[in-house]
Amino acid sequence: MSLNVVTLVGRVGGDPDVKYFESGTVKCRLTLAVNRTSKSSDQPDWFNLELWGKDAQIAADYIRKGRLIAVKGSLKFDRWQDRNNGANRSSPVIKVDRFELLDSKRDAESNRSPNHSEF
Repeated sequence: MSLNVVTLVGRVGGDPDVKYFESGTVKCRLTLAVNRTSKSSDQPDWFNLELWGKDAQIAADYIRKGRLIAVKGSLKFDRWQDRNNGANRSSPVIKVDRFELLDSKRDAESNRSPNHSEF
C-alpha cells in the first residue's frame, strides 16, 4: 500500500499565477503560508501549490493574497536541468485535488490592511 496525501490550512502568499493553454486547459500556481503549531518559530512554512482545470479557474477567480484556504492534494517534485550549469534541480509542489475558502471576502480584504502583520 502507498499513500501520498497532504492537507494544509494557511494564507495565500500572493495572487494566483494563471496560465491558459491552447488545448483549453488551465493551470494555476499559488504559494501558501502555514503557521506551525508550536510557537517556537514566528516564520511560517511556505508551500508551492498547483491546480489544474476547473479548480484552477475557480482559484484564479476567487483566491487572492491573504485568503485563508484549506487544500488537500499530493506531494510531487518538479524536476529540471539548470540552464547555467546543467545541474539537476527539483522543487516540491503540492498538486491540489480539493480546496476550500475558509474566510469571507471581507475577512480577506481586512487581512491585507497596512496594519495587519500576521506574516
